[in-house]
Amino acid sequence: MQCLPMSIFHNFIKALDDAAFIWRQEVKQVMRDEGVLIFFIIVPIVYPLLYSWVYNNEVVREVPVAVVDMSHSQLSREFIRSCDASPDVRVLFHANDLDDAESLVSRQLVKGIYLIPSDFATNLNRMKQGAVSVYCDMSLMLTYKAIYQTAVAVSQKMGTEIKIKLSGNYTDREDAVSTMPLAYDDVPVFNPGGGYGSGILPAVLMLILQQTLVLGIGLAAGTARERNRYSDLIPIHPSYSGIYRIVGGKALCYLMIYAVMGGYLSMVVPRLFSFPCLAHWQDLLLLMLPYILACIFFGMTVSCLVRYRENVMLLMVFISLPLLFMTGVSWPQSNIPGAWQGVSWLFPSTFGARAYIRLNTMGATLNDVLPELRGLWIQTAAYFGVACLVYGHQIRVSRFHASERLEYLRKKREVRKALKAKTSQS
Repeated sequence: MQCLPMSIFHNFIKALDDAAFIWRQEVKQVMRDEGVLIFFIIVPIVYPLLYSWVYNNEVVREVPVAVVDMSHSQLSREFIRSCDASPDVRVLFHANDLDDAESLVSRQLVKGIYLIPSDFATNLNRMKQGAVSVYCDMSLMLTYKAIYQTAVAVSQKMGTEIKIKLSGNYTDREDAVSTMPLAYDDVPVFNPGGGYGSGILPAVLMLILQQTLVLGIGLAAGTARERNRYSDLIPIHPSYSGIYRIVGGKALCYLMIYAVMGGYLSMVVPRLFSFPCLAHWQDLLLLMLPYILACIFFGMTVSCLVRYRENVMLLMVFISLPLLFMTGVSWPQSNIPGAWQGVSWLFPSTFGARAYIRLNTMGATLNDVLPELRGLWIQTAAYFGVACLVYGHQIRVSRFHASERLEYLRKKREVRKALKAKTSQS
């Protein structure tokens, strides 16, 4: 009975020694492969900086538009001047008709059209409702937002001025009450600037973390299979009960690298570009640990599908945009069909991006993101088990290739011996 604890202790030390050996071998493989180094180090460092710098302005300004003024009245000219004076819109062309304006849009000289009908001033002077048609290029939602909201704001301002003239009030207070009976303040929740970067880029940072990690792991696996060097994919061949040592040792190498990259992406980049940073570093640490582990084991599982180096690039680049939509950040989560929501639960980026945005952008606590944390830990355990099965299969394949090679060499030696004996007899 006293020998049992000692045997457990020796087995534990042996497991640590095997995992450390796998870790050393994997570090050597990573350092020797330039492609893996690019995805593990260069891309996570440079790509978030470029992406954040492009969207650092947060909102678009001076969007060019064309105006078709069929009214040619003082009120229509006032509407045009007010739109041109706004920070978001710049009136670049005055077209004769709608066809000329549409040709300007098709040539990408302008992003939208304001069409003022001929009865615009007449209807307003007769106490009827006037209308202005707004045509927008919907290929970019930011320009659509700027053009449409500017037209709405100008029309509301002109309507307020008309109300004041017709009210017959005597004081400014009466004018304010008649035009705005209920005062309100428009404050964008969790995004004070109303910018694209603050709203979308936190999810993109989490997606970059997952994609680069999976690309690097898949690239290393594809390289080993291309060269038929299974010793690079699985450095040692322990018994099947020790597969977890292989998976754990390789995961330790990736965790060592992405512990630094995760801290850089989650804490350094948002502060460099003044994105909202409301989470404490302890909360981010408790989030990033299961997220990185889930991404690692997910990448090791996906690597079983990689036969050539290029395969993983095609696969992950193809699904990058759908993964961003399925996080529920750039497209409302409530509008995602149930089947696709189920598919999104297979990817760590879904839970990681949602939890990171709630912690760092919305100021939530760990209790608020417990469902996402549970999902990440479940993914970590599930993908760890699948990775063990995948690498167990690789061990069998590797041993099969090794036995085939040994059998081939044995037969070759026998043939040589037979030819040598036949030559000596003759």
